[in-house]
Amino acid sequence: MTSDEPYERFRMPGRLFDELAEGGGSAEAVAFLLRSERTRRLLLLRELLARLDEQPDVLGGPAASIWRYVEEAALRAPDAVEALLLSPQAGSWLAHMLRRLHGTASGPPLWADAGQLAALALVACVRSGTDADLRVPALAGSVNLPTLGLMLLPGPTEKGDNGARWVPAVVRDRRVTVGPAGRTVTVRPLEDERGAHWLPLRTLRAGPGGPPIWLDDLDPYRDLDEPVGPAPLEAAETRAWQTLLDEAVEILRPSGPEPGRLRPEEISRIVPWRPAPRLLETSPDVTHDPAGPGGTDAGTTPGVRLSASTGDAFGSMMIARPPGALDLAETLVHEFQHSKLGALLHLFPLLGDNRDECHYAPWRPDPRHLPGLLHGAYAFTGVAGFWRERLGDKEADPTGLAPFQFALRRLQTRLVVRTLATRAVLTPQGRRLVSGLAATLDDWLREPVAPEAVARARAAAVSHRVEWRLRNIAADGTPVGARDGSGDGSDDAYWQDDRVRLYGLPPVTYGAGASADELLTSGDQAAALPRYAADLRAHPDDPHALAGWLLGWAAGRADGRRLLARPERFRAALTTAGIAPGDAEGMRETAGSLLRRGGANRP
Repeated sequence: MTSDEPYERFRMPGRLFDELAEGGGSAEAVAFLLRSERTRRLLLLRELLARLDEQPDVLGGPAASIWRYVEEAALRAPDAVEALLLSPQAGSWLAHMLRRLHGTASGPPLWADAGQLAALALVACVRSGTDADLRVPALAGSVNLPTLGLMLLPGPTEKGDNGARWVPAVVRDRRVTVGPAGRTVTVRPLEDERGAHWLPLRTLRAGPGGPPIWLDDLDPYRDLDEPVGPAPLEAAETRAWQTLLDEAVEILRPSGPEPGRLRPEEISRIVPWRPAPRLLETSPDVTHDPAGPGGTDAGTTPGVRLSASTGDAFGSMMIARPPGALDLAETLVHEFQHSKLGALLHLFPLLGDNRDECHYAPWRPDPRHLPGLLHGAYAFTGVAGFWRERLGDKEADPTGLAPFQFALRRLQTRLVVRTLATRAVLTPQGRRLVSGLAATLDDWLREPVAPEAVARARAAAVSHRVEWRLRNIAADGTPVGARDGSGDGSDDAYWQDDRVRLYGLPPVTYGAGASADELLTSGDQAAALPRYAADLRAHPDDPHALAGWLLGWAAGRADGRRLLARPERFRAALTTAGIAPGDAEGMRETAGSLLRRGGANRP
């Protein structure tokens, strides 16, 4: 694989597109996406080399003098070099580098970012057994070897250029020697264990005999933003990841093409989501505490679910270590959905790039643009399918979450697909994909689920939407800038609806000390209302308490849904009438008056 080889032209078979459009995808369909990503990677490499040749001062000479080592290595070990250039590490760096040259990204000195080309060439030579003499960038006292690990140089970090500098690098017989005279470090990256000057990149196994998955805590381009410094995991944390992954792989069996299923071997990299220093802020610490200075790890905090991915690195995902294997299995499905859609978007334009952030996404606290809505719909179709596969699986789901989660996600995702079908400017391929998702979800909505789970899922969906509108929508129906906290009552734009979590739990009877949310979600609306009113008297601008009061008041009323459809008008009516939030009698009168006048849902 070299930048100047002829790239493959693609025509995706309709049956493979339809598999993906329905939210799933066979091994053949995913393999097609990988082939297309290979061609895209070649085109981007060609573009980067051309741009660097236009600016030879960046690397201190022509890029071709570095790239020739990659080409020579590819002649000796084509599969190894191809795997390197298709790696998520190479993809993330390549995309970042092109954004830097276009002026839309930042990072260390430009030459240090561009110099990672030499680091890639060095690794290609190591993997192929090719000798080389290069210069590579050292950042904060370390040299990154993509897909292999991190070399730590002895002595103090240089102060010039914020700690970035060129250092000589020599490859002989797969042995790497790096550093200036008198301060060199030599390692065998393919053989050496972790030591004072060498941190090999950790890997996980997706089951016995499965391919390795990088657990990447070192690569500077592993983050979704600008480059970050290394944050090495302790051995115990790595073992915890492997245990979770082993259990998640068992949950995901059997694999298949249906939405919600996943072949774990298609995952290429997991990046632990943990606080990491910006690149050049600190030198790596081999004994880094994974819990951080605060002593808690977001990845192990119950209720906190953090994950993300990028179209620049197919099969790679950033995940905060979840508390259990079921959570990890769901997250792997979710993020791989993003990888599949990202690859499809590299092949086909699916919708007009309207980035007005005004649409409701049931899994987000803020208004979303239509491209984000499409990504969410595709990902959560996979999530709904995941929970559908867990129905009745008491071993994987001992607490019985699946009926509620499946009922909730199929309902919420179908709502978003309807928004895409009616509001987005879709291309022919986009219409075909949205129609495929709609067909999948419509079939699922016809499948029987325990009535209690369906009822609680509907209540949870309404709860989130009501509070979302109170936080993000003005009385005239326009967004109020929830992202920057400028909206009505939106001091905390990013919020989590704890009522959704409570609706997902089995119904219980709470005691005297129960919160308003606990009472409401257990069906005791009469007891919940005065608690919400008291919360509003203490915090008049709290949209969560106002949403809870509305939900409790509307419960059991035939006309209550009209008020819940446009809760922002109720809030505006309170202000107009001079009714203080928490004045229970005034709130009841205002709500009743709105319904009698038809103002609750008047266009």
